[in-house]
Amino acid sequence: MDDEAPLLVIVDGANVVGSVPDGWWRDRRGAAERLRDRLAADGVPGRPGPVDILLVVEGAARGVASVPGVRVDSAPGSGDDRMVELVAEAAGRRCLVVTADRELRCRVTELGAEVAGPRSVRGPA
Repeated sequence: MDDEAPLLVIVDGANVVGSVPDGWWRDRRGAAERLRDRLAADGVPGRPGPVDILLVVEGAARGVASVPGVRVDSAPGSGDDRMVELVAEAAGRRCLVVTADRELRCRVTELGAEVAGPRSVRGPA
């Protein structure tokens, strides 16, 4: 385990954005940009110390730009498959995946990642 590297936080953009019915479906890209900006401003509440935040977007949200504090990965296909790849690539590093997707949670915990639900980055609705 690489204890020197900051915690890698992989955020399931579609799942977190979709966790609150606030009209996100009318502008998926804009909703992903608002999530990115919130992550850049607030980080991950309850996770002290440096964290490396990676927001994975897919579909209509592809093309959202990275900003200081948040890298954005536009999944070429399935966002879930891309997040599993990212966890596998981070082998030996502490990794937290933020999603409520049960299947994805199972897939990444099998690779050693921790998981947390959307509220861990969204806060109360």
